[in-house]
Amino acid sequence: MTHAKRPFSCSSTAAAAHGPSSAGVAGTPPSSSSSSLSPPMKKTKPQPPPSSSAEKNGLDAEAEPAAAATTGVAANLFRKKATPPQPSAKKQLRIKITKGQPKLPTNFEDDTWAKLKAAISAIFLKQPLSCDTEKLYQAVGDLCLYKMGANLYERMQKECEGHISAKLSSLVGQSPDLVVFLSLVEKSWQDFCDQMLIIRSIALLLDRTYVKHNPNTCSVWDMGLQLFRKHLSLSAEVEHKIVTGLLRLIERERLGDAVDRTLLSHLLKMFTALGIYTERFEKAFLECTSEFYATEGAKYMQQSDVPDYLRHVESRLQEEHERCILYLEANTRKPLIATAEKQLLERHTSAILDKGFTMLMEANRVTDLHRMYTLFQRVNALELLRQALSSYIRGTGQSVIMDEEKDKDLVPYLLDFKASLDMIWEESFAKNEAFSNTIKDSFEHLINLRQNRPAELIAKFVDEKLRAGNKGTSEEELEGTLDRVLVLFRFIQGKDVFEAFYKKDLAKRLLLGKSASIDAEKSMISKLKTECGSQFTNKLEGMFKDIELSKEINDSFKQSSQARTKLPTGIEMSVHVLTTGYWPTYPPMDVRLPHELNVYQDIFKEFYLSKYSGRRLMWQNSLGHCVLKAEFPKGKKELAVSLFQTVVLMLFNDAQKLSFQDIKDSTGIEDKELRRTLQSLACGKVRVLQKIPKGRDVDDEDSFVFNEEFSAPLYRIKVNAIQMKETVEENTSTTERVFQDRQYQDAMFTEVTLVLFGIDNPESWFLHAFRAPHQNDMDELQFCRKRKEIRLSEKFTLSYFV
Repeated sequence: MTHAKRPFSCSSTAAAAHGPSSAGVAGTPPSSSSSSLSPPMKKTKPQPPPSSSAEKNGLDAEAEPAAAATTGVAANLFRKKATPPQPSAKKQLRIKITKGQPKLPTNFEDDTWAKLKAAISAIFLKQPLSCDTEKLYQAVGDLCLYKMGANLYERMQKECEGHISAKLSSLVGQSPDLVVFLSLVEKSWQDFCDQMLIIRSIALLLDRTYVKHNPNTCSVWDMGLQLFRKHLSLSAEVEHKIVTGLLRLIERERLGDAVDRTLLSHLLKMFTALGIYTERFEKAFLECTSEFYATEGAKYMQQSDVPDYLRHVESRLQEEHERCILYLEANTRKPLIATAEKQLLERHTSAILDKGFTMLMEANRVTDLHRMYTLFQRVNALELLRQALSSYIRGTGQSVIMDEEKDKDLVPYLLDFKASLDMIWEESFAKNEAFSNTIKDSFEHLINLRQNRPAELIAKFVDEKLRAGNKGTSEEELEGTLDRVLVLFRFIQGKDVFEAFYKKDLAKRLLLGKSASIDAEKSMISKLKTECGSQFTNKLEGMFKDIELSKEINDSFKQSSQARTKLPTGIEMSVHVLTTGYWPTYPPMDVRLPHELNVYQDIFKEFYLSKYSGRRLMWQNSLGHCVLKAEFPKGKKELAVSLFQTVVLMLFNDAQKLSFQDIKDSTGIEDKELRRTLQSLACGKVRVLQKIPKGRDVDDEDSFVFNEEFSAPLYRIKVNAIQMKETVEENTSTTERVFQDRQYQDAMFTEVTLVLFGIDNPESWFLHAFRAPHQNDMDELQFCRKRKEIRLSEKFTLSYFV
């Protein structure tokens, strides 16, 4: 082979030879004294020097030339630029194989399998291995390397199948005790898994080569599972005994016995691994569950009350949920819970409601009702619960609403009943909107069973709360009560009845000075205005304006010349000037007033008409009240009485004893009103007069005398005024006025409706409305039918259209 040219050499001396060379010149090292083989290298000269070569075993080699060099000085003097290497043709490397191809030993496959078979048998029989697992692993690799994986896989499958079949056959006829038998099965399964893991680790290369390249062939581990499943299904006795044992253990656990949950978990995981959990176990398990809870549900419904039964159902569902977490497969939870819910709840929903819903509602069992709501929601039975709630509200309240003897306690009952329903709706029924609508509809039906009476009683209840003397109630409590009353007000349909009675009671409170708080009065009117609009409270607000204006008129009157020069001494009088359209209509009641009061009225009338010309004053004697100074033998007192009581008492300034007829002739008071007045003075708690003979009723033959024995611890004494208590006649009169207003409203409503629909003939309107062949006509008909239900809003609507 040709070597590359040295970097510094003489062009005239370039010899190469084998053998020893002459000594080098100064500065040049001697060359090697022996030749050696070197690997082929590229040529660097176009014309390489001749060299000797030798060939041995098919390898070409060239001897390394010994370089002869001139002196260093000559080399420096005659230095030439190095010629770059030139490309030349490459020589091919030839390798000749002198030995023959290696061959497998005779019976290599059989000998290797015998070694593996012995190892598999030892593994299944729990015997020590005669060969190291590393060598077994290599043996499997050798078989796979020489394309013998298919035979190896088939032989391993047959060998494993024999041992698995023998293992499962040994379980036949084992202990009759199910727990012991299941423990044996668990031990066999655990041993099988451990053994297959060892075999799989030995045959790992079989999985990675043969199995990987044959998609239809399963791995060694899966092959073992298939064999186990195959022979377990062939052994029907063993499989049936396993399933029966599992079901018995679960049933014992449901009955309260302690069981080995680990055993259950391992065996059910075995079924899952074998792929037979759903087919062989779950189906039978759900059937047994259904039978168990069907029997238990019927038994418990007869023996226990509804709250205990609901708690039991809730506990059972929780147990089944935990059972799925502990040892059952996750996919079993949904059908298992559904089965338990069907047998414990769905089959008994009607019985639960009939047996205990009313009791729970009456006792305000919020927790139990919430439990019932939650459980019924699971089985889509909320509609039944909602219907039961509606029936309860309508049925329970009807007995109270229709009982006239309970009218006194009706409004407090309704307030408490509504508050109870609201609390149950919030805490038990999860603020379900459908239940809220049910409560509203049912409560509205309940409160309007007696058309106008609840509206009247609600107005009286408000009057009682806003009247002075309602002690023990703070402003916050009063405000809360008014808010609760307003809730009832929303449900009543006869809001015009409420308005009439509320206005009449408000007038008495304002005129007699019996209002507990003006702020509370204005707050109530503000609430009503927000609820019904300004049209509803227009007259009520006008009443307050009249009271404020009357104060200004009285102050002006006291400073006038008429008051300073003409008024009698010893009397103070305050006059309320009322606008007729704002205040209730009062029947005129004549009475012969004392001379001093007549003089006072005439002077005030002269002053008022001089200031406001064109107006007319009409005195309402039934609304007057006075404070009298009385001198009794046992001390002086002040008596707060009505105007009628005042007129009667002042008669006894000039007489010691008067008959009923004498009093009637002297006062001119109407007969019934006079009897009530005398009854309050002589038969009540404060007996300023004495009736002869004694008794509670006033007859025509009775006589009255001044009670000189009267005494009382207080200086100012209030004599209950009978006219403050509403009579049947007053209630009837108020109700009749409301009905008259309704007739006017209905007539006005019909007239405006005819105009709106463009119908000139009223008869054609009714034919048009009740024929109703189309949807538009149906809408008109509904509009017509609802006119009474929306009477309060009609006032605004009609005035708007007019």
